[in-house]
Amino acid sequence: MQRVRLATGIDVAYVEHGDHGGAPLLLLHAWVESLGSFDRLLAVLPGSIHAFALDQRGHGSSDKPAHGYALADAADDAVAFMDALGLPAAVVLGSSSGGYVAQQVALTRPDRVRGLILVGAPRSLRGRPTFADEVDRLTDPIGREWVEASLLWFPRFREIPDWYLRDRVEDGVRVPAEIWRRSLAGLLEARPPTEAGTIAAPTLVIWGGRDELLSLADQEAMVAAIPGARLVVYDDTGHLVLWEHPERVAAEVTAFLG
Repeated sequence: MQRVRLATGIDVAYVEHGDHGGAPLLLLHAWVESLGSFDRLLAVLPGSIHAFALDQRGHGSSDKPAHGYALADAADDAVAFMDALGLPAAVVLGSSSGGYVAQQVALTRPDRVRGLILVGAPRSLRGRPTFADEVDRLTDPIGREWVEASLLWFPRFREIPDWYLRDRVEDGVRVPAEIWRRSLAGLLEARPPTEAGTIAAPTLVIWGGRDELLSLADQEAMVAAIPGARLVVYDDTGHLVLWEHPERVAAEVTAFLG
């Protein structure tokens, strides 16, 4: 794991995988996860893809300031990360709410985004999810049992390795309660990127057919709002597409970059 200082004023942790001359791929994790959520994906990506995964502000091993959790801030951090590493542009893959951030980057800095891969990503996060009340009641330190229970907010339909689930629990424990709240509020309060303008990047949308958080109608509306976007549906898969199908997502990524 490496660290870099961003022009936005924070230090972030990151890992990179693949040949330095390979096609650049920026990986953005979901709310209260970390770059570790991409461990199983990175393990099966070909070396011809030069992938970068970072811990976003407030998450994992990156700095955890009290401010900067709006959707626009997350997008600014992603661009600042690319600046710091000398990446002129990349394909950007976002998992779940990381896909919301990816859309914002593509909208505001189209020159930096060669393509978008949205994996279980929302078109809009307006409205208050049922679990928001639990998040409002959180206090430090965050308990492991509570985080383990929170994973059940998103039903899973395939076997996932125990080590990977333990790591996701640790992700949640490492995020302070106030950042759980502020980062969620930043997502919920944001204007959906596809309503704020037109995203021009070539886009692949991957959605789980048994997702109880995001509807098929929502995904179809997102695809309709992005010219040329393509929707791929994984049957018998829930919201956590990346968790359930890292090998299949890797194949989609390889084909998309190819």
